[in-house]
Amino acid sequence: MPESQAIEEFLGQKEIAVVGASRSPAKYGFIVYKKLKSAGYKVYAINPKTSSIDGDPCYPELRSLPESVKAAVVITPPEITEKIAAQAVRAGFKYVWLQPGAESEAAIDVLQANGIAVIYSTCLLVRIAD
Repeated sequence: MPESQAIEEFLGQKEIAVVGASRSPAKYGFIVYKKLKSAGYKVYAINPKTSSIDGDPCYPELRSLPESVKAAVVITPPEITEKIAAQAVRAGFKYVWLQPGAESEAAIDVLQANGIAVIYSTCLLVRIAD
């Protein structure tokens, strides 16, 4: 799937998981989470180290989300991204957006080999309308 189509389909999802969501307003995991919420998405925070972010429940991993969630943006170090890629495959995700700095060739290969549309080398924040 061409990247432009993957981006359009990703942004067309109503529910998006934010892997690496943070409680710290200075971190991108929080900024992306808040930006998606303010843009009208139903957003699910994924962070195994906290129980809530911005007053919303936080989930430990992708498979703990409702089955309707099929898109995730990943804001983690590359070695964690590789684990997230495997979780996305097991949980049946269709779209994964790797934020700059989260990219891993191994993760991209796993996602693509399993038919998941993967977006990388572009920042989600510049694509979200307010």
